[in-house]
Amino acid sequence: MTKVPQVSHERVVRALKRVGYYVLREGKHISMTDDKHLVIIPRHHSIKPGTLKQILEAAEISAERFKELL
Repeated sequence: MTKVPQVSHERVVRALKRVGYYVLREGKHISMTDDKHLVIIPRHHSIKPGTLKQILEAAEISAERFKELL
């Protein structure tokens, strides 16, 4: 299994937008959806790998696919 990288919330948002997600709400966390899945992204400079793994599972995106989107 591929390890997920440690990235900023901006890069996560940009990658999810590339696969059809859009921002619903912004605050301390960013809520994004593709009308099927709801993903909550913390507004941290650096998102920990464990948190990113949970975000990708909620979005049903593999770590390999996410790396391609970066």
